[in-house]
Order: sequence, then structure tokens, then C-alpha cells
Amino acid sequence: MRLTRTILVLLSAGLVVGASEPPASARSATTAGQAVAWGWNFYGQLGDGKNVDTNVPVRVTLTIAAAVAGGYYHSLAARSDGTVGAWGDNFFGELGNGTNRASNVPVRVRRLNGAVAVAAGLSYSLALRASGSVWAWGSNWTGQLGDGTNLDSNLPVRVSGLTDAVAVAAGDSHGLAVGSDGTVWAWGSNVYGQLGDGTNLESNVPVRVVGLPDAVGAAGGSRNSLAIRSDGTVSAWGDNTDGQLGDGTNTSSNVPVQVRGLTDAVAVAGGGSYSVAIRSDGNVWAWGANGVGQLGDGTNTDSNVPVRVRGLTDAVAVAAGESHGLAVSTGAEPGSIPRPDSDPPGSAVQGPG
Repeated sequence: MRLTRTILVLLSAGLVVGASEPPASARSATTAGQAVAWGWNFYGQLGDGKNVDTNVPVRVTLTIAAAVAGGYYHSLAARSDGTVGAWGDNFFGELGNGTNRASNVPVRVRRLNGAVAVAAGLSYSLALRASGSVWAWGSNWTGQLGDGTNLDSNLPVRVSGLTDAVAVAAGDSHGLAVGSDGTVWAWGSNVYGQLGDGTNLESNVPVRVVGLPDAVGAAGGSRNSLAIRSDGTVSAWGDNTDGQLGDGTNTSSNVPVQVRGLTDAVAVAGGGSYSVAIRSDGNVWAWGANGVGQLGDGTNTDSNVPVRVRGLTDAVAVAAGESHGLAVSTGAEPGSIPRPDSDPPGSAVQGPG
């Protein structure tokens, strides 16, 4: 099966865009471009017209979604026509429709077209347009909208100075963009150095992350940031209390440090206090907090270096929630992922290479 959509995770619910060629067993519930969601639904973040929690996927009342993203209590979808739909909590204007009323069905983000990617933080939203400009809306108390102010906005505002972005990502209260020249730019909260500019000063306009001239992708954790470099290595910066920078220490850094031993990375994701990466061979590696098993290595021990997630050898996409991880696998059959007790105790693998 050839997947043409990716999976992302909300911090309070799950959200998926259907594969273009789903397996026969899934076709009744998942069609091309159909978003489905599950989990907590107090604010309507599942987008099914209800506010009832569900432990099975339900269809979002939205068609032809090309990409999805999840904030803490709200959700986003970029449609194939370049418009953006949003649903869930709207206290800070994170739905971008000119109101502050929550919605349990998707509403159209106003004054925005040509969107090719979306990202969502704690209570704000980002969109990348095909032109290379970046737009933001919602909470702005730490400057996470990047427009040179600290004023919340329930309509999209343009992130200052970005004209050739090719990717966007969002942490809790900081935004990230990768330029077409391989530079990385960040704005918003910087208490832990998550902007990577060598300071701990927040910024309401993008600042350049130092020492990264060749990034091909980026991700935001809650209070840290990650970037894949053109050589397949991964750099990380910001909070490192639980080892989520993966450099073998628990020392936070306001400049990028290299994740130890990780090469051939093709995708990264940042969670609450942990990080995840896929290598080109399909194996998944994780590092950071592991109190509830979010590293997937069969233990509950934190790790400040990458450890291998058990049973995944053909992953094509990965996502990280606050304290749980998700991966899309192309070939695993039901029951083929090992049970937690199927490997001997202490068999977690460390140190990719």
C-alpha cells in the first residue's frame, strides 16, 4: 500500500487523514481525504458536530483534507483547495474565523487561501502558503504569532519577514519555519532556549536559529525544538530536563546540539518532554521522558540518548502527543507488533548507528 497522507496527533485527541489506498478492511470508515478523530471532545475538537468523547474514530464533518494538525484543544485541516478548516476551542481565536466562539464542526479560517501546510500549538495556529509566507492566529502572549506584537488575533496575521518558508512547526508557545535555503527561524517563548538563537529572550518576530544552514525539516516539542539536517543527523535545542534533546545530558541548551548517534533520519516529532525520529530503514527511535512508556522501548526509564521503539521496522510517518507516540507502518500485520512481555527484560536497544 502506498500512503499519500500522514498521521498527526492532537494533545487531547487523535486525528488522522485517510490514506488514498486504505486496506479493504478500513475502506468503510476511511476514504481519500477524509479526516477522522477520536478521544476527548469537551471543546468539540473531534469536529463531528457533538461534544461527546469517543474511544473509536469518528468522521470529522470535513471533506478532502490534505493535511491535519492538532493543538491542545483545537484542530486544523488544510483542504486540497488551499483553504483551512478549524474546530474546537476558540477562547484565544485559534480557529481564525473572526470570533472567539468554540465550534464542534469545522469553520473556515478567514482571509487565508493557498495553504499547503498547517501546524498547531497550545492555543494558536500556523499556516504555510504556497507563496512561502507564514500566517498565524490565536494566542500571542509570548509573541507566538510572530507579527511583532503580543496581541491575540482571531484572524490570520502574517508572520514577519518570512517569504520563502517550505515547512512550519509549532511548540506549545513557539513557532518554527524552515526556509528554502535550509535556515531555521523561530519565534515566541524562549524561557528554555527553544528559539535556538543563543539567548533566552522571547521574540515576537522570527529569529534565526544559529548553526543550522542545511535543515530539511523541523518539529516543535512542548518546550524544545528539533531539526533534520541534509546529512540525516538531527539537532535539538531548548528544554532538556528529561533528556529530550538526546545529546547524552540533561542540560538545556539555547543553541542546537546534535542528537547522539542518530543518522539517516527522515522525520522527527516532538512531544511533551520526549522526541521521536524515523530512520530511512523504517526503524523508530525515541528519547526523553518515559514515565508512561512514551519511548516505546519496553521500559519506563527516561533516556537522554535515542532508544529503539520496539517492533517498528517499516514506519513511514510518526507523531508525538503529550505523552504518547504514533507511527504509520506500511507492512505490519495485526498481532505482529510484540507484546510488552514478548522480549526478555532489559532488551531495549540503545545507540542507533
